[in-house]
Amino acid sequence: MNGDVGRHAVVIGCGIVGACIAHALLNEGWQVRLIEPGPPGGEQAASFGNGAFISPASVVPISTPGLWKKIPTYLLSSTSPLTIRWRYLPRLFPWLCRFMLAGWTVPKVEQTARALGSLLQDCADRHRILSKQCGCDHFIRQDGLLYVYPSRAEFELDALAWRLRRENGVVWRELEDDDLHRFEPALNRRYQFAALVEKGGNCTDPGRYVSALVCSALTRGATLIDARATGFVFSEGMRVSVQTDRGGVQCDKAVIAAGIFSKPLAAQAGDIIPLESERGYHVEIAAPASTPHIPVLPSDGKVANTPIAGRLRASGQVELASLHAPPNWKRADILLKQLLVTFPELSKNQRDLAITRWQGHRPSTPDSLPVIDVSSSCRSIVYAFGHGHVGLASAPRTAELVAALVADREPSIDRNPFRATRFRWRKAS
Repeated sequence: MNGDVGRHAVVIGCGIVGACIAHALLNEGWQVRLIEPGPPGGEQAASFGNGAFISPASVVPISTPGLWKKIPTYLLSSTSPLTIRWRYLPRLFPWLCRFMLAGWTVPKVEQTARALGSLLQDCADRHRILSKQCGCDHFIRQDGLLYVYPSRAEFELDALAWRLRRENGVVWRELEDDDLHRFEPALNRRYQFAALVEKGGNCTDPGRYVSALVCSALTRGATLIDARATGFVFSEGMRVSVQTDRGGVQCDKAVIAAGIFSKPLAAQAGDIIPLESERGYHVEIAAPASTPHIPVLPSDGKVANTPIAGRLRASGQVELASLHAPPNWKRADILLKQLLVTFPELSKNQRDLAITRWQGHRPSTPDSLPVIDVSSSCRSIVYAFGHGHVGLASAPRTAELVAALVADREPSIDRNPFRATRFRWRKAS
């Protein structure tokens, strides 16, 4: 699998981040090889099952002040939106400590929100432009996102989150009572207040969207290798050979964008990254009788409810456990229950609903920020992983940063918040 070297780049990982990076590199004249063990956009990838939100409002990190007080409840509850399997707690403890410290103070959270805002600004517009260039703009909608609350008082309790959004350029329109239900008739009447983020959007089928982006990259000259990357062999002249289970692939630059599987690859490249799987779930109802016309996020369930190409998807939950632990489908059942509460017309014929379930792995750092950086040991390797809950929304801007790093240019936005060295790291042996 060796090839001629010279302006050759390998992108390890073919999810939404890797697909966008492929196009950004092609735009700059690189010959691109994509490595992915499975079909692009397939069920093996986090991109397949995400909430499909493309939201500039996703600047609020998961860890916020006071969250540590809730950890004992999360450990004991089987229904909370964040759960930890007891048997894995000792191994996860260092990550959890970093996680809680990342949101310990308001200034820390404000700093994280600013960094996320730099990735998410104009995210729906960026997807619209890219998808149009690739001939798949039918997968992108820009009709807004609806964040719903039982009352204005509940919304005001969420003041820190909305202040962070406002300070990072997010604009919303408030809807109450009858105005809200005229806007979204399918919504349960228990919700009496909403913030409509009109510049938000969604993807109507994330898996097929990724597949379409990759197909477009292939027509532009990229090649796809069905293999799993296992490591690197370094040679003189800053050349690198990406090792796979099907042989080596030589290149000038390699980009690690393999989601949760990026951690061991980064370790071989010289950086120990505290990356863990936030195991997420979704349920989908095929051909629902009642569905919202735009995505809805209820405050009480923290469940993203999104129309997906003739289906209605409810996604969410954070389960911390081993990467290889079997799915706990009770987590998906919680999503279904919340979905039926949010849109009560669905429950009238619950027995007849055609329901599918999925479980995947969000690659998450403790501070909710991705790693977008050059390897500490080899400038031929660039990192682009750890996007957690914002992979879809931030992918085009991440690709722009990566293209600059691959070309040894300074990116157009501050990359310091995304450096691998922000963690207390040590060189891999």
